[in-house]
Amino acid sequence: MSSSSPSTSTLRQFSSLQAVDLAEAQGGAGGAGGPLHLAVGMFDGLHRGHQAVVARAVEAARASGGLAAVLTFWPHPSHLFRPEAATQMLMLPGEKARVLAQLGVEALITQPFTPEFAALEAEAVLAYFKQALPALAGVYVGENWRFGRGRRGDVALLQSQAAELGVQVVGLPRVNFEGDAISSTRIRAAISSGQIEQANAMLGYPYFAQGHVQAGRELGRTIGFPTLNIEWVPELQPRYGVYAVEISEACGTEPLASVREPGRRSTRPGIANYGLRPTVGTQAIPLLEAFVLGDCPWDRGDDLVVELRHFIRPEQKFSGLDALKAQIAADTAQAREWLTANPRP
Repeated sequence: MSSSSPSTSTLRQFSSLQAVDLAEAQGGAGGAGGPLHLAVGMFDGLHRGHQAVVARAVEAARASGGLAAVLTFWPHPSHLFRPEAATQMLMLPGEKARVLAQLGVEALITQPFTPEFAALEAEAVLAYFKQALPALAGVYVGENWRFGRGRRGDVALLQSQAAELGVQVVGLPRVNFEGDAISSTRIRAAISSGQIEQANAMLGYPYFAQGHVQAGRELGRTIGFPTLNIEWVPELQPRYGVYAVEISEACGTEPLASVREPGRRSTRPGIANYGLRPTVGTQAIPLLEAFVLGDCPWDRGDDLVVELRHFIRPEQKFSGLDALKAQIAADTAQAREWLTANPRP
């Protein structure tokens, strides 16, 4: 994302296709009756490929004086088909909604992925959308999108039905990174293995954690490195270890405003550890601790965004606090050097 991205819109949210109130949704797009342009997909992570699909819907809506909407699904289909190994999501629904608003989307429909919905025949899907959304004028998907019972439906099927239903169907090509198509699966693997720079390149923005500063044991203060304990419980956990980060105050409902508009909020360089802190005791749940390089303007209760920019080293257990302190000093120097050499675009 960049500062040239569409400005943040007022996002109306609907809990299913049947719950969509077109009069309410169209109210933000020049009045009821305007054409509806719908981007469809799981859109987990809203990576560069997803952004291209959403951008086409937004552009079409603006050109026609219509409404830009997104249809997504929750939970991930894997919860239904292989619950013992369900996909760990990059984003929770609330995070997805906040980012979509920044992309210029005006309505978000989160369709429950139920057994009944999964059983819908592929040939009936576009008509199902049109019946639920009579103003539907355009459907925008990735060229590899599959749908319907048995995942038999594809873009060619949608396009073969489009004219009869009065809907334009656009399949967007996949976006490549290092010779292969960007996918949420690739990004999950990169984040889990500590390849955060590759993940960020595919996302198109820094992978981030957002949460409130909560009270901690304040052990960092005793060794000269007071940390901010961030309340953050991701479904997909990044690799345990130390990261060079950039920290900013969350801009209300806009977690990525610091990415799209770098001057909008004060951003501070820092280091962060995500993991179980084996040197200072047992911890059952991973914790994100961030240390600001320089004066820290934040304290308990503040809502912060921590952008993971560079993986420094895996988490490890030290012989004691003196060894830990020495390593943190080395980590701090490395983070400062890397962040100076790699400013945000």
